[in-house]
Amino acid sequence: MLNFVVSCRFWQRALLINVLATVFVTGQAVGVKAQGRSPQQTPEPTVECELLIVGAGFAGTAAAYEGLLAGRTVCLTDITDWVGGQVSSQGTSALDEAKRMREKHFFPRGYNEFRDRLVKKYGSLSSGNCWVSVSCFLPSDGHQILSTMLQDAAKKGKGTLKWFPNTVIKALDYSPDGRQISSAIALQHAPAPNIPPLNTEPLSHLIEDIYRPENSARLKKQQIRFIPSTPSTPFTPSTPPPTPWYILEATETGEIIALADVPYRLGLDPLSHIDPSSPVKNNDSYCTQGFTYTFVMERTATPQPQPEPTFYPQYEPYFSYENSNNVGIDAVFTYRRIWSPDFQKRPKATRFGVATVLPGDLSMQNWTWGNDYRPGNQQDNLIYSREQLQQRGELEIGGWMGGLRTETLRRGEENAIAYYYWLVAGTTDSRLGDGVKQPAPNHRYITGLDSPMGTLHGLSKYPYIREARRIIGRPTFTYPHGFAMHEIDVSQIDYGDEAHYKETLPPEMYRKLRKSLAGLEFLKLPDDVDPDQIPRRTRSTIYPDSVGIAQYAMDFHPCMAEAPPEKPGNEERPGVRQAHGPAYPGQIPLRAMIPQKIDNLIISGKSIANSTIAAAAYRVHPFEWSVGAAAGVTADFALKEGVLPYQLVDDLPRREPLLEKLRSRLETEKNPTAFPNTSIFNLNWDEWKS
Repeated sequence: MLNFVVSCRFWQRALLINVLATVFVTGQAVGVKAQGRSPQQTPEPTVECELLIVGAGFAGTAAAYEGLLAGRTVCLTDITDWVGGQVSSQGTSALDEAKRMREKHFFPRGYNEFRDRLVKKYGSLSSGNCWVSVSCFLPSDGHQILSTMLQDAAKKGKGTLKWFPNTVIKALDYSPDGRQISSAIALQHAPAPNIPPLNTEPLSHLIEDIYRPENSARLKKQQIRFIPSTPSTPFTPSTPPPTPWYILEATETGEIIALADVPYRLGLDPLSHIDPSSPVKNNDSYCTQGFTYTFVMERTATPQPQPEPTFYPQYEPYFSYENSNNVGIDAVFTYRRIWSPDFQKRPKATRFGVATVLPGDLSMQNWTWGNDYRPGNQQDNLIYSREQLQQRGELEIGGWMGGLRTETLRRGEENAIAYYYWLVAGTTDSRLGDGVKQPAPNHRYITGLDSPMGTLHGLSKYPYIREARRIIGRPTFTYPHGFAMHEIDVSQIDYGDEAHYKETLPPEMYRKLRKSLAGLEFLKLPDDVDPDQIPRRTRSTIYPDSVGIAQYAMDFHPCMAEAPPEKPGNEERPGVRQAHGPAYPGQIPLRAMIPQKIDNLIISGKSIANSTIAAAAYRVHPFEWSVGAAAGVTADFALKEGVLPYQLVDDLPRREPLLEKLRSRLETEKNPTAFPNTSIFNLNWDEWKS
């Protein structure tokens, strides 16, 4: 049973008090008097890989899974000590899925296996009976299940997994022509002697130390150089492949994209006929979707002591139930309830159709007007822009420090702790007014190294990141400024029926928008056609190079208009939610995974080539697995065939036989590249509408 819910060992309680008192109040590390440099540096070992996957989030884990099944030597790194990202180290262990995909189990094979293993462990997809999803579970179990899946994949495929937890990439080396990454220098960290274990302190306090190569009073470091290995599986041509290995970008923020300095976008894209809902005329790289430090709370039979954090007054003006449907602690608690023993035998709560709450139930919190932290200005943005990285010296040799603003991470952590206190003791509501929020003291904030989050401080090991740096793909005849997916490629919005677009877009932009959405009818349209007479296609864009699938609503957690986000009376950036709504079943084109400049770098996760609006539909669990699986299979395929990924698509729209072979393999191995009965000739996609 979950003994961590019942009690924490005495030493954990004592250490937790010390951690919260020192980290969240003074910002100093437990047991660390000062940063210091060690005069000794341990020798640099080299590690050989065929696939170097940087980031063990859901996409990175999927890529490793496919690489191992293909028999490859896979090196997998992560800044945390867990695999799984969203379902584990980020704590968002509630699967966001499109209804029809779920009904038909239309997911990649590894994702289906993960779901099957949840059922085997719990007797159903859920251990908690939540109302946001059919599957809510413990983050610690997400890590354990995925770890076992990787081990089993290695055995089945005769691959080799080299797992490097607590490891970040510090620098990259390149081939003489600059077109390939020839090695990667990493730093792996561990606690210094007589220092509390990792996961004692939150990320903000350690992240700068993590990226420094020298030892400190808190951490000891090991520098590692990743290099290509001799291929473990034969390749088809008689000549060696053009590269001996591939680097797969699977970090949560697009670290390798920034470090390699390939072209990318960040934040809001400018208004155009392909992103007609954008609220800005010029790129705003500082407004990205909010990030969230999740935590777990337990329902108790009796009121618990609820000490007020010293920083609570700073963040209290932000918190809200958001709308009248969510008022009351039970609504928020069951939203992502991740543990509820024998919930099938309990009576249902009438409002949300889930089991009633009993003492011992656990809830993971991820709430927009709660522990979401939503900076959006140059002085507080989380993910540094390229200009900011240059100013900080992070793009200089050896200067990379992770590309995140430490102060904003710290504020996000404090905001989450303050939100818990608001839930149990708060009496204000920033959006619904006075008299709505009532205290709910029968709860306990769950902490401990053996807790669901695996941290002594109780927050997730890493924040849930909704939006990352996004590459700009390679220019083509039809994409002269670089390939990318955009809003109109997936949105279900009828731009002709909504007055906003005709009234606010310049006439020529509105005409181009309507013509771009005409589908095959575009070929019949005269130049002077009345834009309001152009029929709107009833599907998403179909890509000949699709290697995966994605479907979810374009779901926004917009940045706030002013800094800091918790400023009293602050509101969301106006207009960002304009595109919010359902999306058609989408595809993941290989061109969106191929960066400019570097030929042996494959992009997965949220960093593929799309606009910020399209990215809102391309960020949840099934997509991450699908794009990760596509990256892993593509890397293996390219090694076997002796080609570079861009060579699979550089002759489009002409036929690409090897691309067809790759897509056939993906489909044969039950990694779908398209939804059933969805084509340019089928105008009835109602079965797959979200």
